[in-house]
Amino acid sequence: MFKRILRVFIVIVVLAVLVIVVGGIVGFNFLRDNGIKQYFATMKPPAATVSTTIAKPSNWTPGVEAIGTVRAVRGVDLTVETAGIVKEIAFHANQKVAANAVLLQLDDAVERADLDAQKAQAALDQTTLTRAVELTRRGVGSDSTLDTARAAASASASQVTRLQAVLDQKQLTAPFAGTVGIPRIDLGQYLAPGTAVVTLQDLDTMRVDFSVPEQQLPLLKIGQTVRLGLGGSDDMPFAGAIRGIDPKIDPSSRLVNIRAEVANPEGKLTPGQFVQVRVELPEEQNVLSLPQTALTTSLYGDYIFVVQPAKPAGAAPAQPAKPDEKPAAATDKPADAKPADAKAADAKPADAMKPAADAMKPAADAAKPADKAAADAAKPAAADPAKPAAEGDKPAFVLSQVFVKPGRRNQGMVEIVEGLKAGDEVVTAGQNRLFNGMTVNVDNTIDPTKSANKQADQQ
Repeated sequence: MFKRILRVFIVIVVLAVLVIVVGGIVGFNFLRDNGIKQYFATMKPPAATVSTTIAKPSNWTPGVEAIGTVRAVRGVDLTVETAGIVKEIAFHANQKVAANAVLLQLDDAVERADLDAQKAQAALDQTTLTRAVELTRRGVGSDSTLDTARAAASASASQVTRLQAVLDQKQLTAPFAGTVGIPRIDLGQYLAPGTAVVTLQDLDTMRVDFSVPEQQLPLLKIGQTVRLGLGGSDDMPFAGAIRGIDPKIDPSSRLVNIRAEVANPEGKLTPGQFVQVRVELPEEQNVLSLPQTALTTSLYGDYIFVVQPAKPAGAAPAQPAKPDEKPAAATDKPADAKPADAKAADAKPADAMKPAADAMKPAADAAKPADKAAADAAKPAAADPAKPAAEGDKPAFVLSQVFVKPGRRNQGMVEIVEGLKAGDEVVTAGQNRLFNGMTVNVDNTIDPTKSANKQADQQ
């Protein structure tokens, strides 16, 4: 009987232990999951570091931008007029030549021989003409003989001129001063009429041809300043002027052709080169503009992030009072121990002085933990208020997403027509993963609108 009761008791104890263990495990998992959820629900993302700029009115130089092609004001591909074999090449690649300089000589032996023979015949005809004139003056010769001699002399002189022109065609000369390109022929090569020999380009002044939409045609006029920039660069170091505007608009593309001339003393512009063209218009005042990096485009529109000071939370002043509650609870415990000690003192009524001394002793012992608790309470009370004070020295900023209406663009800047006020602090870099109401840190040590090389030179 006793053994059966013992077995039942053991089974009950084991079941109770299992229930406690399983309940503890389930409760622990529940509390852990609940704590993780609360932690992530109340966790604030770390503040992102951004660069900002202050929006303020400035001078704005509007312009008409286009894509153009560079050509030389004087540039041709030189060809030969007559057939022949190349005898001499009098130039090399990229050589600067003067006007009328001989560049190519073809074999002209036959033409020279014909010219010499014709010169001799012309000399004979001139002598015959002189003799006929003298005989006619003396009255011996007839007028018909004089006319025949005069016609023969004139024909011989004309023939000499023709053969001299044929001989000159055996030479290729530069029609103007410029720079020659790579030779396209070799010594001893037979050339047919029209064969291209070399290109000649005058690189001192360049011509830029570009097209603009017909809506922008009223903004352009002869003499306006034009700036050019090479592809892949925002700088436009070359300046020129409009020299021609086509009076006809292309009906198929609705574009009008414009021609400008730009000085090229250093030879940085090359014929056929792609350039960015900007025609500068009159300057405007008090225009709000931002770097293009500050503007973000989305399906809902264009927007910017404005940095604003964070508003103080309503529950923040009540937090420093929390550490003071713990010492109060700690001081209550020694106070509660005081009556217990008094009861122990009253247990011995025989000696009147002894109970009084015993009552004073617990009071002194109770004062020690009270002082200790007061000191412990003073530590967090002194440390915790200092922490918010230190954090208060560094201002907190939050983001406000503002939708804006952009306008014209110029040299990395964009005009903001609506949605921006003067004095707003706008984020110019670090917009990735930003959202409305997010806390940020402002760091303007590096200006993203300038290249790293320029900033390094300035520092």
